[in-house]
Amino acid sequence: MKMAQFKPLLALIFFSLCSIIPFTSAKSTEVHYCNKKANYPVKVSGVEINPYPISRGKNTTFSIAASTEEPISGGKLTIDVTYFIFHVYSEKHDLCLKTSCPVSAGDFVVSHSQELPGITPPGSYTLKMTMVDANNKQLTCITFDFSIGFVAPESLADV
Repeated sequence: MKMAQFKPLLALIFFSLCSIIPFTSAKSTEVHYCNKKANYPVKVSGVEINPYPISRGKNTTFSIAASTEEPISGGKLTIDVTYFIFHVYSEKHDLCLKTSCPVSAGDFVVSHSQELPGITPPGSYTLKMTMVDANNKQLTCITFDFSIGFVAPESLADV
C-alpha cells in the first residue's frame, strides 16, 4: 500500500484521539467588576486559569492581570466562591503573599493556587475577589465564572 492511502486513516485516528483525550491548557476568562459604576484604583485586565479544564484533586492557578496608578504597600485579598447560588467557600490572604510588595505603579499579577478536593461537585462556580489596601480601602472587586467538568481525568485512564 502506498502512503497516500494511509493519510485518510491517519487523519481519522488523530481526530478520534483528540476527541477522547482532553487537552489541558490555560484559559482566559471574562471578568466583571462587582460594581460597574465604581472607579476602582486597581484595574483588572484579565484572569487566566491554568490548567483548564479544572481537575478535582489537582492544583489550579488563577493569575489575575491588573494595573494601578499608585503604588500599593500591602493589603488583603478576600476570595469567595459560590456554587450556583450557594456560598461554598471563603478565604483571606495577605496581598504580599500573592504578588511582590510593594506593588509599583503599573502592571502586576496576583497569583493564587488552589487544589480542589476530590469530592468537589461538577458544575458552574463564581469566584469573587476583593482587594483592599493596608488601610482597608477597597482597591478592586471582581467576579468571574469557571466550571468543573463531570468527568474526572483520572477516570479516563481506566477506559
